[in-house]
Amino acid sequence: MATVELRFSALPEHVRTARLVAAAVARRAGVDEAVLDEVRLAVGEACSRAVGLHQTSGVSAPVKVLLIEEEKQFSIEVGDEAPHAVPGDPASGHGDGDVEVDEDEMGLAVISGLVDDVEVTTGENGGQIRMTWPTTPPPTILV
Repeated sequence: MATVELRFSALPEHVRTARLVAAAVARRAGVDEAVLDEVRLAVGEACSRAVGLHQTSGVSAPVKVLLIEEEKQFSIEVGDEAPHAVPGDPASGHGDGDVEVDEDEMGLAVISGLVDDVEVTTGENGGQIRMTWPTTPPPTILV
């Protein structure tokens, strides 16, 4: 299992770099060329979401991206350290008309539309989006 770890300051201008790195590593891992645009878009959305959460929560920690190459699959984990609102819990600041929550849900919907295998975990100490794509092994060259 090969892993590339990327950490960047929670600034929107760094999201493009994360997208480019993710696409390059995904290509090398064997993700189908036809899916690379979806990888770029999903990573961009996940990283933009993490940047927004850090900025609105005043978190100075970097956004963390793990690019994980495993047998027959490639995964990307985008982690944030912002506290997340818990739906239905008035103490967590989650309101029915909360614009930030609506934007967050929209971003997650976009990611779910781009990635078949996506897991989202959230908590008081941050959250993570894990996206997984199948890979094809490189062709065997006989000499």
